[in-house]
Amino acid sequence: MSIWKLVLLELKAIATDKAIAITLFGGVLFYSVLYPLPYLHEVPTRQAIVVVDLDRSGLSRELIRHANASPKLEVVGTVGSIPEAANWIALPREGIQAHGLLVIPEHFSRDVKLGKGATLAIGGDASYFLVYSAIAEGLVDVGMDFATELKWQALTSRGTNPVAAELQLNPLDINSVPAFNLSLGYTPYVVPGLFLLILQQTMLVGIGILGAGQWRNKGYWDQVSPLMLLGGRMLAFMLIYSVFTAYYVGWCYYWYGANLMASATEVGLLLLPFLLATTVVGIAFSALFTKREQPTQVLLLLSMPILFASGFVWPLSLIPEPLVWLSQIFPVTPAIMGMLEMNQMGVSWSQILPSWLHMWGLLVIFTPLAWWGIKYHRDRLVDSKSKQLS
Repeated sequence: MSIWKLVLLELKAIATDKAIAITLFGGVLFYSVLYPLPYLHEVPTRQAIVVVDLDRSGLSRELIRHANASPKLEVVGTVGSIPEAANWIALPREGIQAHGLLVIPEHFSRDVKLGKGATLAIGGDASYFLVYSAIAEGLVDVGMDFATELKWQALTSRGTNPVAAELQLNPLDINSVPAFNLSLGYTPYVVPGLFLLILQQTMLVGIGILGAGQWRNKGYWDQVSPLMLLGGRMLAFMLIYSVFTAYYVGWCYYWYGANLMASATEVGLLLLPFLLATTVVGIAFSALFTKREQPTQVLLLLSMPILFASGFVWPLSLIPEPLVWLSQIFPVTPAIMGMLEMNQMGVSWSQILPSWLHMWGLLVIFTPLAWWGIKYHRDRLVDSKSKQLS
């Protein structure tokens, strides 16, 4: 049997197996929409808040107008007590769900005019970190801007030149510009790494199901040498996942606005060892199972630890070191860091060389393990046939 005939048989086995086809083709397409879709708006804006106005003065109403003018906030109602505002946050009212509150204390206007100062209380639903962050930041900005405006009015009323008053209140202008992830959004930050994790996990599950379903049965796979089967299976999955990778890194990156600062050649050079190493890891992984459902179960449990241990959604210093070390056996760990550094931080090829060599090293280590796994199951099948004949 030629290698290309073997590859065609592998592709046929993948396409005709419903579990594998759904995992590979359905999973890659489904997750390309599922993960980014909830975050298409990138940054949460116009978050609904309730104001507890205990002062009911002209100055408090002016503060409420300032809050409603903030691009991060929308005042959906004014109530007379904190418990009433808390109930609005807990349960929607008139179809509107509030996520934060602003409390304007009694005698707010009087204390401000007397120069005593006043304390504003803010709160938010911390169940959603991005929403809470937007509310807290928006309310703090409103409070500080309103206080600055009041000070400016006090200075100008005493005869201070308006320009001098502005310089006195704001002696420094801060121009804050993010170095990476310029939109400060979720999609360009997390989605590129998630796409690589999806590619790895679906490939490992697909190879695992294919291998686990074949090891105890006779078929085309036991008619070739272990080395030839290893090469044919690698070629088959490389052909499929070259298309999937081009879809993710090409079309999906463009559609979702993910950064792609590196050239196509550099991206291809980085992802080549990733795909090769993932295929041999998958083949070696498949040798551990003889039941088709087991690879999916195991990898579902490993997905989240691998994601966090990759270091781009949670600081590695806060993750137990044994878990970080264990994650290094998966090609996606160096691949994610290499892709993010190259495409979001604009580092040179020499700086991601350790990640690139890491993946080639995994390929070298797992190739003999994959070959041994195939040979082990072939020998067991031969032995069982011999016993049946005898």
